[in-house]
Amino acid sequence: MTADLVAVVLLLAVTAYACAGGTDYGAGFWDLAAGGTERGRRPRWLVDHAMAPVWEVNNVWLIFVLVLMWTGFPVLFQTVFSAMWLPLALAVVGMVLRGAGFALRKPTRKLAGRRLYGAVFAAASVVTPFFLGAAVGGVASERVSPGTEASADVWTSPTSLVFGLVALATTAFLGAVFLTGDARRFGAPDLVGYFRRRALASLAALTVLAVVTGFVTHEDAPYVWRGLTHGLGLLFVVLAGAAALATAWLLLRTPGTWVRVTAVGVVASAVVAWGMAQRPYLLPTSLTVADAAGAPSTLTWLAVVTLVALVVVVPAVVLLYRLDARGELEELTDSELRGGDGAP
Repeated sequence: MTADLVAVVLLLAVTAYACAGGTDYGAGFWDLAAGGTERGRRPRWLVDHAMAPVWEVNNVWLIFVLVLMWTGFPVLFQTVFSAMWLPLALAVVGMVLRGAGFALRKPTRKLAGRRLYGAVFAAASVVTPFFLGAAVGGVASERVSPGTEASADVWTSPTSLVFGLVALATTAFLGAVFLTGDARRFGAPDLVGYFRRRALASLAALTVLAVVTGFVTHEDAPYVWRGLTHGLGLLFVVLAGAAALATAWLLLRTPGTWVRVTAVGVVASAVVAWGMAQRPYLLPTSLTVADAAGAPSTLTWLAVVTLVALVVVVPAVVLLYRLDARGELEELTDSELRGGDGAP
């Protein structure tokens, strides 16, 4: 029972990272796609201002996922990171370079330096979600099991490739939706239409990829495909589809707060559908939740610590998001800083 509870929390943590972290990766995707220096100046300005207050906190969910895997399901952790160390290492390198690029490009004075750091940030924002999605595809396609040795075949299957593309399209979709709202908040009406069009385009691409995923998993990941077309898996697939329709309708109108809610609903429902489709396995069809679970005492204490962490962390993160949405975390201008120092 405790193992099932921790597995549910793990799935919810993955969902939180897919939504929160995915939005940040999506902003980086649109930074890359913005064009040359002059053409992309305004979109990149919005990306900088929208991401600055919250981009680091979203990695809290990734750390939470790793702690739950390592402590609660050590066999799962060992198996996944042994069999797919290369794509996961590339994803980690992408995370590091992405953070460094974003942090360094704004204070850099020289144009060449800003371009270099900006390119690193944008490229890493594409590389990281793709390889994370490819790793998930390796799990879903039953190519990973206890004792599996690392090889390219584990994470380059049709399911891995399509999952990588789905992850990339998902981040682009979330990023565009949230940047549409940020453009309204920052008083940039020209960018509202700019990102709304891109949100609709990425939603269309994501819909096409979802259909392709259905055909691919039918042949390459039969257990997950059956789970997605029956029971709770199918229920969450339907919810994801309904949320996608609602998001498209809201984007075609004047997008407000609710379009962010429905966009998150699309991604959250899809991730939960994948989790439900794999039940009772963590690694279909070789490792169940019960078989992968750690010692009962470890799981009990992990559940207690998780509860305490959620009570402490979640309200703080929610407060941060609310303050950011209200525009209360804006950086001080040079004139404001000089005024605060008592300078004339």
